Amino acid sequence: MALYAIGDLQGCLDPLERLVEAIAFDPQRDRLWFVGDLVNRGPDSLGCLRFVKSLGASAVTVLGNHDLHLLCVAAGVEKSRHRDTLDGILAAADRDELLDWLRCRALLHVEGAFAMVHAGLIPQWSVVKARSLAGEVECRLQGPQWRRFLARLYGNEPARWDDSLAGDDRLRAIVNAMTRLRVCTPEGDMDLAFRGEPGEKHSHRIAWFDMPARASATHTIVCGHWSALGLHVGHGVLSLDSGCVWGRALTAVRLGDRRLWQVPCPPAQGAEA
Repeated sequence: MALYAIGDLQGCLDPLERLVEAIAFDPQRDRLWFVGDLVNRGPDSLGCLRFVKSLGASAVTVLGNHDLHLLCVAAGVEKSRHRDTLDGILAAADRDELLDWLRCRALLHVEGAFAMVHAGLIPQWSVVKARSLAGEVECRLQGPQWRRFLARLYGNEPARWDDSLAGDDRLRAIVNAMTRLRVCTPEGDMDLAFRGEPGEKHSHRIAWFDMPARASATHTIVCGHWSALGLHVGHGVLSLDSGCVWGRALTAVRLGDRRLWQVPCPPAQGAEA
């Protein structure tokens, strides 16, 4: 059996099909991990969602910010944006089945020495603590009041984690870290406005995985989200968003030996890096 992790799809079905063929994936024997953002910006969000769902137990995916945006738009608590490519899903005959399946995905998946999250983890969170915090959000998202939960999801505050946080602020901070985080201030606060690369001129921000004494360093973190960073294979982190939707590549890594596969991708029409 082989276990592969695949970077952000964002509605790019053709590269996914070519990548699955390149790794000779066998659903009877192998498993695929998807780092989230299955949908949006690319040309076939509906196809990507159906494809991953069809894999059943041979695939695991965590929620990304674009996946949550889809749920918010479908629930009527957020408006569609001009670059969204979600209409096919929203008009599909199997729309409700797909959305219910997506809503039941995890924020954080932990297995052996690996933990998969879409974006990042706050430095003081151990993997055990982060898994517990993710469960708080998943309980709300999968519960009967999930629309009310989504209606209060958006916002950049609080930027600093405190164990005493409660209610909407607590859940929003968990979601922001796990689906949007790229960098922290030297004090450990989340800077959710940053979209560039570590070490940019005039930036004193630190990549979340480079924060000193990061409590989650006990595991190798598999993540995506950061297309400006690109593929990053470092000590304790595999960051796999290699910019497929921007015309770069879709990446898979075999977790057992870190062997990489990539397929080139055409830029999605209207996509802007």
